[in-house]
Amino acid sequence: MKTDVIVLGAGVVGISTAIHLLRRGKSVVLVDRRGAAEETSYGNAGLIQREGVFPYGFPHDFGALFRYALNNTIDAHYHPSAIPGIIPFLARYWWHSGFRQHQSIAHLYAPLIENSISEHADLIAASGAEDLIRKDGWMKVFRTEKERDKAYADAEKLSANFGVNHQKLTTREVGEAEPSIRADLTGGLRWTDPWSILDPQSLMKRYLAYFQSLGGELKSGDAATIEHVLEGEGWRIATPEGPLEGKEVVVALGPWADTVTRKLGYRFPLAVKRGYHMHYGAEEGAKLNNWVLDAERGYFLAPMQRGIRLTTGAEFAKRDTRKTPVQLRRAEKVAREFFPLAERRDEEPWMGCRPCTPDMMPIIGKAPRHAGLWFAFGHAHHGMTLGPITGRVLAEKMLGERTVINIGPYRPERFIA
Repeated sequence: MKTDVIVLGAGVVGISTAIHLLRRGKSVVLVDRRGAAEETSYGNAGLIQREGVFPYGFPHDFGALFRYALNNTIDAHYHPSAIPGIIPFLARYWWHSGFRQHQSIAHLYAPLIENSISEHADLIAASGAEDLIRKDGWMKVFRTEKERDKAYADAEKLSANFGVNHQKLTTREVGEAEPSIRADLTGGLRWTDPWSILDPQSLMKRYLAYFQSLGGELKSGDAATIEHVLEGEGWRIATPEGPLEGKEVVVALGPWADTVTRKLGYRFPLAVKRGYHMHYGAEEGAKLNNWVLDAERGYFLAPMQRGIRLTTGAEFAKRDTRKTPVQLRRAEKVAREFFPLAERRDEEPWMGCRPCTPDMMPIIGKAPRHAGLWFAFGHAHHGMTLGPITGRVLAEKMLGERTVINIGPYRPERFIA
């Protein structure tokens, strides 16, 4: 079995890259050990975050650091046994999250975010997935005037510097938008540009069906079996149907990218932030109308097709250790006081891993030491948002075209001595 390009990973980044390569005349086989969007692309908050210009940084104020050190919050949790192994990553992450560094990173990151809606819109239209999309933004709601006013000031700066639109909401306006919320709130903030997804996995399956309609194939395979075909110019990977060879290979494996990169001699400072979700019904007569962040408590509620999805913050732990959904239990207790959630609809909490770099930007581009090897991973909290624009710029780069944005800031070499 032979193809022009093997794309490893059938999440949003891999599927998007495969589509853009097919559109440019390449034959493409998408390879995953599971099905489409069964890992990180399955369990997110379902947002295309046009407002997410500033990637999530590491807190620098002492109060937040002390609060997280106690290890009893909803928005962050850690396994003590995992900390020694990720101290080098955390130190670099903390440094890049400093005010000046974070401001600079936002300006480098902005071109990706600015193209997130338009590139998703292209694939949504092509795959006939409009029924899975809402275009009315999402809301933050606030319990204190201090947090509200800080958020308003930050939103004004973001709008002025990056053209992101927002609306400030009074307590009455929040109540009109969400009459079933029971918390005592001081107001809200609606980001009006983002789009929301009623079922992220269903959207990815539509994208996959479009990929297949163009002639692409999805096969089961183990990325760890990859080998460079030294006698020729290409790559080989094992599949249940036999070896698959491709002239080029794209590593779009998210938090599992190191199964390939380490084997080939690359040591990227890639860590994971694990996260959890659970779906719930609503008590009779109650309805959640919007995607809502309870800003001071650090959890998210999203009205999806499978129920109201509650998502947690970040858990710092080894990627493959057992689930410890303590944040979900903490969040559920608070969320039930905030909104009349009913029964759990999942047999157990879902857990996924976000692939993170210390400078909070993805790794996109050609591998510096191997011909025909390309990287597209490390999108952290914004994989769903940035998948289509990543796929487009990587395909453009692979074909020698002029990329729609400068991808120099995301080049792999920035982490390779």
